Amino acid sequence: MIILVANLGSTSFKYRLFDMTDERLLARGGVERIGSAKARFYAQAGHATWEEEAAAADHAVAVEACLRFLADPQRGVLRSAADIRAIGFKAVHAHGLTGVQRVDGRVLAAMEACNDVAPAHNPPYVRAMRLLAEKLPHIPLIAAFETGFHQTIPPANRLYAVPREWAEKHGIVRHGFHGASHRFIAERTALVLGRSDLRIISCHLGGSSSLCAIRNGQSLANSLGFSPQTGLPHNNRVGDFDPFALPAIMRATGKTLEQVLDDLANRSGLLGLSGVSNDLRDIEAAAEQGNVAAREALAVFVASVRHYLGAYLVLLGGADVIVFTGGIGENSARLRSAVCEGLEWLGIVLDPQRNASAKGETPIHHDSSRVQLWTMPTNEELIVARQAKAYLAGERSP
Repeated sequence: MIILVANLGSTSFKYRLFDMTDERLLARGGVERIGSAKARFYAQAGHATWEEEAAAADHAVAVEACLRFLADPQRGVLRSAADIRAIGFKAVHAHGLTGVQRVDGRVLAAMEACNDVAPAHNPPYVRAMRLLAEKLPHIPLIAAFETGFHQTIPPANRLYAVPREWAEKHGIVRHGFHGASHRFIAERTALVLGRSDLRIISCHLGGSSSLCAIRNGQSLANSLGFSPQTGLPHNNRVGDFDPFALPAIMRATGKTLEQVLDDLANRSGLLGLSGVSNDLRDIEAAAEQGNVAAREALAVFVASVRHYLGAYLVLLGGADVIVFTGGIGENSARLRSAVCEGLEWLGIVLDPQRNASAKGETPIHHDSSRVQLWTMPTNEELIVARQAKAYLAGERSP
């Protein structure tokens, strides 16, 4: 079974193509600057690579061009585009829906209802999905929602202390996100260590960040709440924030609610704190050069990671494994060291040499550490492909 997994932006399209018979990656590629006369098409399939500029009026044109490359007799990996059984999407949020869904009018309407909750994700996905459904009706579109993995979170960690009808009638609860990444970490860690009864704290740290408490492969808590703007500070999104500050900043600045929310979603987080960049590498470089705001941004981020790490150690009664994943989690030895500093009394002992040289999937704990520490590249696309395969086979993956 061949599954194409798509990652959509407002003017971009990235994909990975899997043969789910053996979960083999057949190709990867994408299109940038969709909507222009000089869109950039690129792909890699086996040893063949492809890159060119051409017009791409919309996402459907971009996807069709990629399908032609994948079925090209000389360079492609498919006999024809008809070999593709489905296009899978790592969808974020939909009102009243979760798990894995066949994309139709009902699903698109539910996603549109959450446009203001996930403004960076839902609008471009809805537009592109609607267009693809119209232009490529022969290919099923399967949405695997990030909230699906977190349906096992119990009420104690799911409910806000607000009027109960807000949760029951309007869905105002801690939904949790990054489900594909945390699901992969749960499954991969269990496979690597040969145990299914692990207490895992998955630290997905990147442009968007969250921690997840996992026991026996199930999510018990996630630092992201009702929206992807919550929890840890993100690259340019606020993280945890007191809503009663909203009227105060509106009065002080004269901004509307929509303008303040736009600031919180696009000009806050590490970017807002540091005043330097939304990229942790730039912030670390500025901090090393003595930039006080950059140092404080790093300190706030580390403190937030440690806050949730401590909470999840209590929730799980300790941890067997702490996994660092995502662009920051995998690549910033400085950040990992700061998170683990002084935690030896909890049985968390980082090995400085292993941490400094860590690449890919590898342990970074000291031999004396009771808790294993790992860096582990996530694979959200593979999770989506697995979920799409299960859906097509008649199963209903959560």
